Amino acid sequence: MLLILIVVVFGILGFVVSSKLKSKFKKYSQTALQANLSGKEIAELMLADHGIHDVSVNCVDGQLTDHYNPQNRTVNLSPDVYYGRNAAATAVAAHECGHAVQHARSYAWLNIRSAMVPVQNASGKILNFVLIASLFGGFLMLNTIDFRLIGMVVVGAYGIITLFTFVTLPVEFDASRRALAWVKERNIVTPSEYDMSKDALKWAAMTYVVAALASLTTLAYYASIFFGGRD
Repeated sequence: MLLILIVVVFGILGFVVSSKLKSKFKKYSQTALQANLSGKEIAELMLADHGIHDVSVNCVDGQLTDHYNPQNRTVNLSPDVYYGRNAAATAVAAHECGHAVQHARSYAWLNIRSAMVPVQNASGKILNFVLIASLFGGFLMLNTIDFRLIGMVVVGAYGIITLFTFVTLPVEFDASRRALAWVKERNIVTPSEYDMSKDALKWAAMTYVVAALASLTTLAYYASIFFGGRD
């Protein structure tokens, strides 16, 4: 019941934050950028200003699907951002380019996060296997495998996933910091547009904060179940 409560509470919190982000993006998308630059143009300009010439700017399907891919060195923007000429599009485009700048400057937290990706993916697969095995052969597992061994596997795997969510936080905050500093220094936005961009990125960052807290709470729950004094 406690696990269900955790899922419900953070599910609701995540929904609220996500809805707020979408609301802010919609609101700030309605005000035309005085500089009249599209998200694509802003991204290309920011990359050029930082001496980055081997990263392409692409348009990808979806809403808020914007991301930087370090493997093929691409900044991928959703249509609303790629073609948008407003404070919201400016914020998102510059933020994703902030990740490209991190990559080019070998930002420590980004390097750590990238190194953790395969381990984090493997941990997710392990958890899925344990979940499936417990659903279809739970009695057999408990009678053939030591309970604490199962606990060590689950807590260890979920611990890696939780660590990954927290390592992601400085990466995201730093990308936003770089984005806001650049748009302000380059006079891309007016003071009011800057405030809109900052607010939009704040709510985007909150989605990562909620995810990290949810993961930490779930980890604590699993740790208490497996190592909370049970014989």
